[in-house]
Amino acid sequence: MINYLIIGVGGFIGAITRYALATWIGQNWGRSFPLGTFIINVSGSFLIGLIMSLLTDKFTANPYWRLLLVVGFLGAYTTFSTFEYETGTLLKDGELLYAALNVVLSVLAGFIALKMGEIISKII
Repeated sequence: MINYLIIGVGGFIGAITRYALATWIGQNWGRSFPLGTFIINVSGSFLIGLIMSLLTDKFTANPYWRLLLVVGFLGAYTTFSTFEYETGTLLKDGELLYAALNVVLSVLAGFIALKMGEIISKII
């Protein structure tokens, strides 16, 4: 039962963080390109690379940290379903270039961010 509580707490914080950050980005940089979702997914990829590498390679951590940070927080923080919806909306609206950019940049930048997180964890 404690696992569910830990995941729930992390998920609560992750979801609120995602909403607040996406709203702030949209208000400050507009909404023609889904920049908020892009930044959230790339930063989430970086964080999962960093955190998982630290938890598995560097530190002997209590398994609850993985549940809280990765399963809970990052599971709620990253927004793959929103990414899919926004890409579909761009296609429906005839914004083929923005839709293609969103797919290509999100996948490439997310993978690069993941690898950077892993590399940085080795330096720490």
